[in-house]
Amino acid sequence: MAAAGAAAEVAARSPGAPAGTAARARRPPPARPARLLPPLLVLLAAAAGPGAGGAARLYRAGEDAVWVLDSGSVRGATANSSTAWLVQFYSSWCGHCIGYAPTWRALAGDVRDWAAAVRVAALDCAEEKNHEVCRAYDIHFYPTFRYFKAFTKDFTTGENFKGPDRELQTVRHTMIDFLQNHTDRRRPPACPSLDPIRPSDVLSLIDNHDGRYVAILFESNSSYVGREVILDLIPYENIVVKRALSADKAFLDKLGVPSVPSCYLIYPNGSHGLANVAKPLRSFFSSYLKSLPDVRKKSLSLPEKPSEEENSEIVVWREFDRSKLYTADLESGLHYLLRVELAAHKALAGAELNTLKDFVTVAAKISGIFLTSHIKWVGCQGSRPELRGYTCSLWKLFHTLTVEAAAHPEALDDTGFEGDPQAVLQAIRRYVHTFFGCKECGEHFEEMARESMDSVKTPDQAVLWLWKKHNQVNNRLAGHLSEDPKFPKVPWPTPDLCPACHEEIKGLDSWNEGQVLLFLKGHYGSSNLVDTYSADLGDASEGGAPAEGQDGERGRDPPEKPRGAQGAESLRPPSVLPPRPRRLEGSHRALSLKLESLRGAVGRREAGAAAPFLGMGFSSLDMSLCVVLYVASSLFLMVMYFFFRVRSKRWKVRHRHPSV
Repeated sequence: MAAAGAAAEVAARSPGAPAGTAARARRPPPARPARLLPPLLVLLAAAAGPGAGGAARLYRAGEDAVWVLDSGSVRGATANSSTAWLVQFYSSWCGHCIGYAPTWRALAGDVRDWAAAVRVAALDCAEEKNHEVCRAYDIHFYPTFRYFKAFTKDFTTGENFKGPDRELQTVRHTMIDFLQNHTDRRRPPACPSLDPIRPSDVLSLIDNHDGRYVAILFESNSSYVGREVILDLIPYENIVVKRALSADKAFLDKLGVPSVPSCYLIYPNGSHGLANVAKPLRSFFSSYLKSLPDVRKKSLSLPEKPSEEENSEIVVWREFDRSKLYTADLESGLHYLLRVELAAHKALAGAELNTLKDFVTVAAKISGIFLTSHIKWVGCQGSRPELRGYTCSLWKLFHTLTVEAAAHPEALDDTGFEGDPQAVLQAIRRYVHTFFGCKECGEHFEEMARESMDSVKTPDQAVLWLWKKHNQVNNRLAGHLSEDPKFPKVPWPTPDLCPACHEEIKGLDSWNEGQVLLFLKGHYGSSNLVDTYSADLGDASEGGAPAEGQDGERGRDPPEKPRGAQGAESLRPPSVLPPRPRRLEGSHRALSLKLESLRGAVGRREAGAAAPFLGMGFSSLDMSLCVVLYVASSLFLMVMYFFFRVRSKRWKVRHRHPSV
């Protein structure tokens, strides 16, 4: 039996095995004796392989950037499509396909912004329902890569991939070549022209600006950087990207272009000049252009806009610096967490109460922020009230907790968490799983935690684990209706914020995790916190608008104002905001007071009484007045008690002695 099973496994994994072998083997001959049926079923189950039942798919729809096709969708997707397609026909039992899957996923994620022009897809020929369609497309070996041109009306099996290797950069370049092979009439409508423009065209663009940014990538004839950046900017509006070749040296000297590749930028107001990009790499050029003021993702299909009466709220746009961390965001997030989200739970007991106590303990000991009484987003502002806000601030709070725990592990002394590198992550994990209002989001976070949180062995690894998972979530939600077009979900930190964090390895933008760790510790460290708009500054209005004459007054621009007030010459704005003063111990007491009320609660009744206390929002002045009134009322009661006691004794003495 063992030999039969081994033989079946070898047959199932052999690249030369016909695609329909597993399907045919699943039908046992009816004439076989009944006593042979059980071992035969075991043999056939092994021969069918993991892909036959769809249990071991290499790509998951909705989680990977790869478009997952099957027999019911491949023809509809590729026939007369407004986009081109690159489809990998693979088999889930094929060892090479399994090994290549990470590269294919990385490719799909790398060219996600190209989806309106060309899409990266995959179809599993090992699935029984796909056997017929794989035969129709003449698939004999795995993996097989086929291109399908846009607007192809007649059925075609596609064009075979032609490249020296299957490295990510090679495939990406052949995708560009394939797009350029389209005729102008059949080119995907969303795909801009990828051909270089002439020097006379450059001068014409400079003289006839139309109120949009125009970026011109000067490069050598063999370079693909310009075409890659053009495709990267397809989903963005208010910018046009062109490419020009570097053959005319005199023309380059006239424009002040010292080397290639370089980006020459024409601004909406007609001014123009060389863009200051940290590294001459595709990822840096694309990130720079996406971050320009008024450059944003094109609007997605959204529900019908409400009437003006329903949307009459006045939005005050607060100016902020993307390189800073704002205390107001952390305070607002903590306020919403404790007083809004937690308030949905009428009573807490047992594991729920312990989860809350652990999270508040960590927040009180590490964060050192005030529990404010209102919400005021700054770095977490959205272009519409329902975008960003709380979820943005929650991620910032979580990152701050992991960074502060790594920088000051002694803060957790005498809490029961000392010496545990996963303490903060586990507290966050339990809170999200128990209290976070988005159930599906909580389930996704729990799934990520189950997969890899146990691998965290040091506080630094905890910082990096949360960063990786945050980027994973951003990748999954990119293009979702919840994405703010003004703040697209991209891998973070972007090259303009941390040039040293980014490297290019085999044409793919890669992370230098050592530099990322240094950046995270600096960005979420206490020295980078800015108190502008913070609760402890005593704003004149509840809405948090800064007082007249403050720097923040310039933040009263509408949401269309560029984020961070970035100037035309430089992507990063000047750091005009004041440094954050050192917090006093009172900031810890603000949260510790709430914590003490929770520590004394040991049941539903006590927890139910503790929850309203979190919503009172008493300041230190309020508490002082309460103490003074309490002492005064106590003294008054004592005086009244002794007064009536003495008077009662005098009355008794007078009536006890008879008159003579």
